[in-house]
Amino acid sequence: MEQTEMKQRCQEHMHRYVVARTKEGWCTDGFVEYVDDECVALAVPCGGGWEDSRGFFPYPYFGTPFARPPLYPYPYYPRRYFARQVFPLAALLGLSLLPFY
Repeated sequence: MEQTEMKQRCQEHMHRYVVARTKEGWCTDGFVEYVDDECVALAVPCGGGWEDSRGFFPYPYFGTPFARPPLYPYPYYPRRYFARQVFPLAALLGLSLLPFY
């Protein structure tokens, strides 16, 4: 694809969850955040691997079957954050839409 075609395709998928493939063979999934004449910026999800406090613990905590420490103070849960990753349009091979649930 030419650079103008790739820019148009990125603008069509603005704020959508996509996978970007580069000519070097790298694949990155994220949300299209910004597009200009030379580059595209993706918001790549990272972190946020929190566990639910209702998770299964196979052993009792401190000798009592019902007492266990909270994994994170209620009602505040750690939120996922996004890192910005910038690709030059000339390096992109393709852009595909992904389902986001």
